[in-house]
Amino acid sequence: MTPAGDRPPPTLKRLGQHFLTDRRILAQIVDATGIAAGETIVEIGPGRGALTDLLVERASRLVMIELDRALAARLRERYAALPHVEIVEGDVLDVPLASLVGDAPWRLVGNVPYYITTPILFHALARPRPTCAVFLVQREVAERACAAAGTDGYGALSVNLQVLASPSMRGIVKPGAFNPPPKVDSAILRVDPLADALVTPDEEAAFSTFVVATFGQRRKQLRRVLRSVRSLDPHVAERALASVGIAPEARPENLEPSQFVSLFRALASPS
Repeated sequence: MTPAGDRPPPTLKRLGQHFLTDRRILAQIVDATGIAAGETIVEIGPGRGALTDLLVERASRLVMIELDRALAARLRERYAALPHVEIVEGDVLDVPLASLVGDAPWRLVGNVPYYITTPILFHALARPRPTCAVFLVQREVAERACAAAGTDGYGALSVNLQVLASPSMRGIVKPGAFNPPPKVDSAILRVDPLADALVTPDEEAAFSTFVVATFGQRRKQLRRVLRSVRSLDPHVAERALASVGIAPEARPENLEPSQFVSLFRALASPS
């Protein structure tokens, strides 16, 4: 679909551009979305259109968000003859994603810049949420997103994501699959929003702040952590922990996401 001899715009390092070129991996990403005929797809960072070429064949409507002005112009020309394809030029973090699709169910996919992966992950989970989201991200981020309580990778990202969604890794991607190759391994990360999130919309911001502060002292006992992050009297801290069945000597890195929610609510409504 690209004119012969058409040279793509130069790679912009400031945008963290690494273009996936491996056709096998591209197909694996499309398969991971689980897209069925007649569905809508939003693609973040289509770049040179390698993944887009596969998505246009599967989606009834495809909306792309591209920050690079030269690439956006090239994509408009490339898909001008396809009425079900739309290109939005801009920063994905400035675009309310659901506003692009109206009331239709939609799926999200993208090869996202590594330097803003975490903000994009949570931007994608703003309500109303997609049916699922599939991202190509740094392997370390994917492992942290999926990490279980008590493991090395488990932290604030794990908890704040897992109270809203069920993340899963769908494959490892080596640097050679990209042009230019990154310095680290990548991974295909699928994120399925929970039908019933563990925190309410009104709780999300405060809960996230609480979890981040708590993991700032991940190896300390919770009786001491709560005294620090909430300025609680030792007896008040221990009483709050006891009310939700958490031992005072437990550490943040060992709490399940659901336990964080219980503790957060106990502290918000002290008895």
